[in-house]
Parts: sequence; structure tokens; C-alpha cells
Amino acid sequence: MSDQTSHDPTTTPAGLLTREELGTLVQNREIDTVMLGVPDMLGRLKGKNLDALHFLTQLPAGPEMCAYVLATDHNMTPLPGYELTGWHNGFGDLRVSPDLNTIRRLSYLPGTVLVHGDAAHHDGRLVDVAPRQILREQLKALADHGLEARVGIEGEFVLYKGTATQVRRAGYRGLTPVSPHNLDYSLDRPPALSAFFHDIQDALREAGAPVEAIKTEGAPGQIEVTWPYGDPIRACDAHTVYKHAVRHIAAQHRMTPTFMATPQTGIGSGLHLHVSLWHDGEPVFDMEPRGVLPQHLGSSIAGLIAALPHVGPLYAPTPNSYKRYVSHSFAPTHYTWGPDNRTCAIRVVGRHENTHLEVRLPGADANPYLALAATIAAILHGITQRPKLPEPYTGDAYEALGPLPVPRTLDEALTDFKDSEIALHAFGESVVRHYARAAEAEIEALHGHVTDAERERGFDRA
Repeated sequence: MSDQTSHDPTTTPAGLLTREELGTLVQNREIDTVMLGVPDMLGRLKGKNLDALHFLTQLPAGPEMCAYVLATDHNMTPLPGYELTGWHNGFGDLRVSPDLNTIRRLSYLPGTVLVHGDAAHHDGRLVDVAPRQILREQLKALADHGLEARVGIEGEFVLYKGTATQVRRAGYRGLTPVSPHNLDYSLDRPPALSAFFHDIQDALREAGAPVEAIKTEGAPGQIEVTWPYGDPIRACDAHTVYKHAVRHIAAQHRMTPTFMATPQTGIGSGLHLHVSLWHDGEPVFDMEPRGVLPQHLGSSIAGLIAALPHVGPLYAPTPNSYKRYVSHSFAPTHYTWGPDNRTCAIRVVGRHENTHLEVRLPGADANPYLALAATIAAILHGITQRPKLPEPYTGDAYEALGPLPVPRTLDEALTDFKDSEIALHAFGESVVRHYARAAEAEIEALHGHVTDAERERGFDRA
């Protein structure tokens, strides 16, 4: 990640449009569509395409949207068991309040801008279980301690040859990655992949979400994108733009991406969060010359180690998420920390004023707002409750015997989450019940399904 430079969250970043600039583009007929999107529980943008002139004339009121977009599964199935909405109240609407600091022009959708929105009840209250609002509440709690967070995100995905239709017809089996083998850090890439890199970098730059770097990763077809440090909400907003852009641009190249945490046995894709704390414009993680941990840094690490085991469904939301936590896979298997140690769950990175924490637990399928909210909540737990800081690991943390292991299944993580005093204190009963229900739905969706591996092991041997 890049150096952590000063950042003013009240200004319009480069690449984003003001309301006035959007009005001019609409008047000049350069923009005719506003895509207004709310991040759902999975971190996907859900919303409507609005006529641009109608959007501007109807401000600040936004359109209505069925509340089930914040209470459903991967397949947009209307599910029972949610308090927000369901069969018990007829799946009513919410209003989407546009955030006019997020107007982005999408080069891959001519004539279109994307605007992020916040889900609100009809009385104006923001929906407490909406991912953007959950993160916002944790950042407010941090601000109550005189602190702000700055965040950089690393996202990974795997890219396959063939259109989405071809991939579905193949039953998601026997797919061919766009690169044939491990091209980690390679600058000798297939021409088709280099062309994709160029297009995605251009698209994200023009959309106000410029990348810091993009590279090939350790698995065939695997790609990593990193962003510079900045405001936490904007970092997560940029991640939703990236996923949207990757899918569209990959389709233009007749390729198909997946953001599964474990798309194939032995392949894991992460969503690493780089986090630092600041007070009055100064970093509070600044390491002393002799390597002594500053108080806030030590408390933050201790909080992450103590609290993250209680909020697993917020950063590892599906059964597939837990198949990534395999020994010597670069995904952690224990709640450990260490200086510049990629075998740990929490890695201390950087020097002096650039010291920050890399949280390596979330997978590519994590919702960045929720994963970051869990991270901030754990840091706050450390600052307020002062749990004991365990010893760091300088060697192979996969061989650790004492530290708590990462849950092996979503079932285990759900048990730790739904009755956790730490989770309830940080997020409140409404949020915990909502995301516990989401985890239950994921478990139920796969319960009883026979896998290819089971057939291979038992078809003619049982």
C-alpha cells in the first residue's frame, strides 16, 4: 500500500462529479441515465436506472425500492425470518437517499453515471442493517474517541476465459483461467490479459476510483487490485464500483470473473484491509525507533485478536468463505499477529508514520463495509476494554498451538456471533439478528446438497 497521506473527506475527489457538473452534462445531453445503487448485504449494487433529468428535478427525494434487497440471498430469494421485511409485512418499500458526493461517470456504460445511495425508512431514518450505515456507525463511535480511520483495500478475483453464458452452460466446471499458471508479480502477461488490465485501470480512474496497482497473483487467472489510502466509506464505495466494472469489462473481453473466496480447491482469493488510526491529522500507530508498540497500536491489535472471533459472519459470510482458511495458503488459520508476517491474521506493515495493520481474514466474497465495520468494532473493543496483547509471531504462525483457531465452518462462526456480548455491544441486537439470519440462510441453502467430491469419494466405494 502507498504512504498514508492527508485526506479531507469533505471534498469531492478527482474523477467524481459535483451536482452542478452533472447538471451541465445532462443539459448538454452527454448524460441521460443515473444508476442509483445501494450496497446490499453481499456488497453488490442494487437499484434502478433513472432518467437523468428526472433525477435532478426530484432531488433530494430518491426513488423507492423493495426492502428485500437488504434481506435476501445470492439469488434474490424472498426469505422469511427478517424483521426488516418479509411475508409478514408484504415486502414493503424503502426510500433510497442519493449521496451526491458519489457521482461517478462510467466509461463502460456510455451516457451513464453511478450514484451511491443510502436506504431510509419513510420517516427519514436510515436503515440500521444497511452495510453502509453499519460502517458509518462504527466510524462515529471511533470519532467519539477522537480518532479517525484511514483505509486501503486489496481485492483479489479469478478471471476465466469464456462468457458468463458459456460458463453457466459448463456448470462452472472445467473452466480455463486466462493465465495458464502462477504469474505472481509477472510483467510477461498474455496480450488479452494486458488489454483487460488497461481497460479496467482506465475505467476505474475515470470513475473516481483509481487503483494504486494491479497485478497477477499466485493462482492461474488470479488478479489483485489495490487502492491508495483514504476515507473508509469512499474506499468501500470504490470497491463496489470495481466489482461492477470488472464484471462489465470482462464481459466485453469475453471473460468471466469470480469473487468467490475459494473458487476451486486449493485456490483462495482475499480481501485484505489496511487500516491505520489518526488523531488531529497525526498518525497514532507511528512506531518508535526501537520498535516499541504505541499504545493505540497495541490496543488495536489486542482488540482485533480478541473480538474478530466473535464477528466472523461479517467478514466470512458464506460456507465457501471457510474453505479458504487452509494451512500455508496465505490465508490465516489462527487469530495471530506479527510484524510483516503473511502467515498471521493481523500483519503489522510499514515503518514510522506509515505503520498500519493489514487484516487478512476477509475473503473476496466479503462485503467491504461489513468487514471493515467488524475491524473497527474490534479495534474499539481493544481501545475501551484493553484485552491482553498476545505475543507476536515472527515465524510460521500456521504451526501455532496456543492461539484460537479460525472457525472451520460458517456454523461454528454463527454460534460465536449470534450470542456474543462483544457483537451485541458493538452492533446492537437488530444488526446481529439480521446477519445471523443471513448466515442461517447460507447454511440452509447448501444443507443436504451432494457435492462432486462426495460422489468421487463414495460413488463406487461406499
